[in-house]
Amino acid sequence: MSMSADVQVVAEAGCGAELLEKLRSVQVDVLLLDLVMPGICGAELVARVRGANPNLRILVLSMHNDTQTVLRAMKAGASGYITKNCSPQTLIDAIRKVAATGKYLDPEIAERLAFASSSAEVDDVELTLSEREMQIFRLIVNGLCIKEIANELSISDKTVSTHKAHILAKLGLKSVADLVRYAMQGKLFS
Repeated sequence: MSMSADVQVVAEAGCGAELLEKLRSVQVDVLLLDLVMPGICGAELVARVRGANPNLRILVLSMHNDTQTVLRAMKAGASGYITKNCSPQTLIDAIRKVAATGKYLDPEIAERLAFASSSAEVDDVELTLSEREMQIFRLIVNGLCIKEIANELSISDKTVSTHKAHILAKLGLKSVADLVRYAMQGKLFS
């Protein structure tokens, strides 16, 4: 962030637990947070950060722009949301806006959210899945097997299997094929 004199990086963290630990000792005005980190991540991490630091402004920077992920992050307490394909200047502007007003939403995402409320894109059923369940749902739909998902998320095969069973039960589905069909029909994970 050296391209701007008024924006300074004061700390970095490689995983959710490290982030929570650093926030105990480092004064931060705006947290720039990637939703996909090892360990605690996604909306769960946003909620934990928000719980420990109620006044901290959190700008999510993510490769995910699907409405469910954005809504989860915002409901968990994110102050703003921007995608990783933005220009460096747009990112700096978003950080400044969150620092000044506490709010920022990528215009493209804002438009999608506005129109999603009148379409079938945002389904209450998906919003009932936990962040970890959504993460595993996404990986299953992308063709990863249980062992690959476990390795990617640094969790046990049994934990992945348990989450998979919960996802299927919550969505009223019986198989991975049903899950993939469900995702395709709902145009999830664009």
